[in-house]
Amino acid sequence: MPSLKDLKNRIASVKATQKITKAMKMVAAAKLRRAQEAAEAARPYSQRMSAVLSNIAAAVGSDDSAPRLMTGNGQNQTHLLVVCTAERGLCGGFNSQIARFARDHVRKLLAEGKTVKIVCVGKKGFDILRREFASLIIDRVDLREVKKIGFENADQIGKKIISLFEKNEFDVCTLFYSEFKSVISQVPTALQLIPAAVPAGAEQTDAAAAIYEYEPDAGEILNDLIPRNISVQVFRALLENVAGEMGAKMSAMDNATRNAGDMINKLTLSYNRQRQAQITKELIEIISGAEAL
Repeated sequence: MPSLKDLKNRIASVKATQKITKAMKMVAAAKLRRAQEAAEAARPYSQRMSAVLSNIAAAVGSDDSAPRLMTGNGQNQTHLLVVCTAERGLCGGFNSQIARFARDHVRKLLAEGKTVKIVCVGKKGFDILRREFASLIIDRVDLREVKKIGFENADQIGKKIISLFEKNEFDVCTLFYSEFKSVISQVPTALQLIPAAVPAGAEQTDAAAAIYEYEPDAGEILNDLIPRNISVQVFRALLENVAGEMGAKMSAMDNATRNAGDMINKLTLSYNRQRQAQITKELIEIISGAEAL
């Protein structure tokens, strides 16, 4: 049984930890508001970009002028997975959910006889995936020094993906991230970047609404639009991840603070009981000694 001094030291240690988790919860709550606003602001632009892309793609159809980024290279053998996670932990199961989702997809592709390559954006995803798929990871993007995610960060990743595609390093590229729903809900999501995934619903809506004439031709517009769309989708994924990370961290730190409070109560109760037992024992010894006289 631990001594009174050990219990007292442990109570002090847990109280210090509780102060840290409470402070981290408050910091995450302050960052969450800005991150959520940024993620929600990026969604309309990203969705409209996809709608415009689908409209132009419908006009081009199977024309030879369509860029390879939209139509692909006609093969489906080599898959590139861009897995976006957080750079830091202490955010519950946020990172593990994305990594598990990507890991299941990798296993499925390998079972089908496909070749898989992985690009990790974020330290935590890299640490999880390298345990099983270290040989498949071809690159890692480190954003630990970036205090605020900007479009230039996503554009660098987008250009890297396009460069690999132009070198025939892969046939299909899929982006993995976590879509922010609420503080307690972040949904792992997979989005195909190359060949460009054309939403059927958006295509029908825009095509039915009006007939457009393009100047220059639709093929040239797509050559400029699709690379930008890839960077936009990566940027949205990074913003969604930041919001999801802060939401998960706030929930995790809140649970940690509550658990620390419960532990302090239990340790205090044990301390008081042991202290009372020690006092009672000393009183019995004093009374017994007095009666012996």
